[in-house]
Amino acid sequence: MNRRPGQRPPRPSKGLGPAVRLGVSHLLPPALTAAAVLAAGPVAVAADGAPTVKLPVMNAVLADDAECTKQSTAKASAMPWEHQSVELPRAARISQGSGVKVGVVDTGVSAQAPTLAGRVEAVGDGGDDCVGHGTFVAGLIAAAPTGGVAFHGVAPRATIVATRATTPHGTPSPSAVATGIRAAVDAGARVVEVSAAFESKSSVLRDAVAHAAKHDALIVAAAVPDPPKNAAPDATPVPRDYWPAAYPGVLSVLDLDVQGVRKDDALLPVNADLAAPGDGVVGIGPRGGGHFVGSGASLAAGYAAGAAALVRSAFPGMSAAQVARRLISTAYPDYVPRLDAYAAVASAADGGTKEAGATTGAHERAVRMPDHTQGERATRTAVLVAAAGLALLLLVGWAAVAVPRGRARGWRPPRR
Repeated sequence: MNRRPGQRPPRPSKGLGPAVRLGVSHLLPPALTAAAVLAAGPVAVAADGAPTVKLPVMNAVLADDAECTKQSTAKASAMPWEHQSVELPRAARISQGSGVKVGVVDTGVSAQAPTLAGRVEAVGDGGDDCVGHGTFVAGLIAAAPTGGVAFHGVAPRATIVATRATTPHGTPSPSAVATGIRAAVDAGARVVEVSAAFESKSSVLRDAVAHAAKHDALIVAAAVPDPPKNAAPDATPVPRDYWPAAYPGVLSVLDLDVQGVRKDDALLPVNADLAAPGDGVVGIGPRGGGHFVGSGASLAAGYAAGAAALVRSAFPGMSAAQVARRLISTAYPDYVPRLDAYAAVASAADGGTKEAGATTGAHERAVRMPDHTQGERATRTAVLVAAAGLALLLLVGWAAVAVPRGRARGWRPPRR
């Protein structure tokens, strides 16, 4: 992570529920390198690092007196860096999320978005999105490819279950998010993306997480809140828990930029399970065929939710906990493992890969759980080795003194 001296990064996975403790803190230092530095401001960045076109910014919240987000007239034609970061072109040859419903608990998802047409199931007022943020996240998950545009969602054949968990202008509440989670699960969502991150626990959120676990639905949540518009930088961010991401059983996701780092003043969670593209990423708007650029952990959660849909489609027999394990165990090794969508669907039980067109349902690659008895055995072995060494040292020392004295007194070994 990009941090100042003394700034403590978030710890790795907190585990995923009472029955699943993942223990990924042993993962190795960074392995993913950046293509180029992301320019400040609303500029789309191609996979080769070259700025392509200026795009309007997608906000998570609008002012109370603001008009709804208008359509964008700009389009990003080059492949976004985030596609290359998560190995999306290769993952698409194996899985595209067919048959999987993904809940988006956000500002709603516009049924007018062309690249989501026919694949949005709105619950209540979930099909109306004034802000556009929920549509942007849904596009990261499931936007269909269009001619002349390289951008598309991670799982373009998945179906979106849209629930609104905010006011019309984007302010969320724990009760609304909890209701949205339950509604998405009850509508058949097997993956549920949650964009909001609250500073306090609540019983309604906890119960909604338990409801999802009971129905084998994987919740993928932003590890920290999205940065507010025009926020004053915090010189000393202190790691803290945010909910529902901090609850056991929830896959919490942190945002990274094109360099694989975060700003020095970015909010920090105490724990995080995965990191994914979330700073300066390209997405769709609530209407029209243009694109926007956005930043925040909620967008990283969108990428991770899309990858979860790929896994649930490719391996329909896997439980939600197994999907979460697979996403983490196949990620790029780092302090917080970095999402690799291709490895998540291609890795096989024997360490090989699935080829395009191969039958689905292969076993997940085993996750090495921490063996606490190894430390005890190692300690006992070390003690025994040390004792044997000390005994040998004492014997040699005794012999060095005793033998010369014995010979001086006329001692000779007995003859046989």
